[in-house]
Amino acid sequence: MALAGCGKSPEQENAGNAEVSAAEFSSEDINKTINAMISACASSGAGADVKADALLSELMQMDEDAGIRWGMVMDLWRFPELGRPLHYDVLPDGLPDTDALCIVVLGFQLNPDGTMKDELIQRLKVALSSALKYPNAYIVCTGGGTAAKNISATEAGEMAEWLEEQGIDKSRIIVEDRSLTTAQNAIFTYEILTSGYPMVRSIAIISSDYHIATGELLFTSEAILRAESPDDAAPAVISNAAWDAPAGELSKAFQAGGLQELAQYMSY
Repeated sequence: MALAGCGKSPEQENAGNAEVSAAEFSSEDINKTINAMISACASSGAGADVKADALLSELMQMDEDAGIRWGMVMDLWRFPELGRPLHYDVLPDGLPDTDALCIVVLGFQLNPDGTMKDELIQRLKVALSSALKYPNAYIVCTGGGTAAKNISATEAGEMAEWLEEQGIDKSRIIVEDRSLTTAQNAIFTYEILTSGYPMVRSIAIISSDYHIATGELLFTSEAILRAESPDDAAPAVISNAAWDAPAGELSKAFQAGGLQELAQYMSY
């Protein structure tokens, strides 16, 4: 038996053990667990959800804050109404009619010469009608250099030029021209908005209909992961508007890759 004042209470012992255990986990360990959890959640095999939940419990033991945030992301990903309701051609009524709203237009690969493909132009038409409906909103054009034979062209740059030609004031347009994936669209857009546009509190996603759910998943997840606290994930995704694409589909595996890309940009 320890002499009075010379030993630790059971509570102190447990706290010390928890500190030691937490210190044993590296960023590599945490990221490995996150990636495994995402892969399990993307699987359609028997016991996939059970395995994903077990990995989430492991993550909570490694880093409670990361576990809470990624638990929210997993709940969002599993939500059957993700990306719903889906609005076509123009944003719905009732959104903030101020500069607190930001319309984010997701890019699409350019033609080799740097011109825009029809699908991107159709997305821009939806963005234009939405920008006219909400004349105080900012508009973010997203997408980097994807023209094989024109290294100076970017998706965002071409999009911004088209919107200006349609009469949208240049002061409303924000150009995010670094991204090459939807996950990077989210990462770099949030970097711009949180550093330079503190008035923006809400985001509306514009894309092709098959891309809306993935866009909302990755943008909302990025908001959760980068927020100062998990329950303060502004700017939040609150709505969408889509072009009715004749074809297109994005798998859960594609979404998983995007979530894993978001995880790579986090430091634990």
